[in-house]
Amino acid sequence: MPHVFNRSMKVGDIVNRFPGAAEVFKQYRIDFCCGGDRPLNDAVRDQNLDVDDVLENLHASYEKEQHRQNRSIDWTKASYGELIDHIIYKHHAFLKEELPLVSQYTTKIFRVHGLSHPELADVHRLFHQLKIDLEHHMEREEKDAFPLIRDYEHDPGDEQQHHLKQVIEDLEAEHDTAGDILKKLSEVTSDYTLPEDACGSYRLTYQKLKMIESDMFDHVHLENNVLFPRVMGS
Repeated sequence: MPHVFNRSMKVGDIVNRFPGAAEVFKQYRIDFCCGGDRPLNDAVRDQNLDVDDVLENLHASYEKEQHRQNRSIDWTKASYGELIDHIIYKHHAFLKEELPLVSQYTTKIFRVHGLSHPELADVHRLFHQLKIDLEHHMEREEKDAFPLIRDYEHDPGDEQQHHLKQVIEDLEAEHDTAGDILKKLSEVTSDYTLPEDACGSYRLTYQKLKMIESDMFDHVHLENNVLFPRVMGS
């Protein structure tokens, strides 16, 4: 088995090198987006996991990937414009479709099951804060940040980069805020564990919340650990 990864590598760098690592990290609930600059050993220790088990799983997944002919796009080598288009048409489009639907579902299950499951009040409150934040965040990116990055790709300069540095720092802070809300949602739902009396709407709501969490990991990783560092030359 290849030994491509080690415990001192940053988790974001691991996903950059092997996109399939994202699925492995999701299984272990290791944050590779906002926490992408942490060494694997530290991220694993915080989850009370065995780093050797995680590395074994990573290497097994990596070896399987090497035998597949249909390889993932290497976003570290794509143009800024291609990566931005991917973010908008895959991740932003997903959120714009799902956030209004999940708003209805969280409201419905809170209204129907809130008395017997008081944690749903927190689910309702946290999700709607997340929804407001993400909608504002995506609008800022699409109207301001991404056009600036596209312009910078074709006409780079120190002044433009200095301006982008502040814009990117603000966006990363918003990512951190969204990540904190997602963590709280996971905590108040015991990692989206369904109660015995969960109805179909209840199940669908938790399923969609988990989908949003999973997509956000991939989404933020592409920005925090790929696009933004490339723009800033780090």
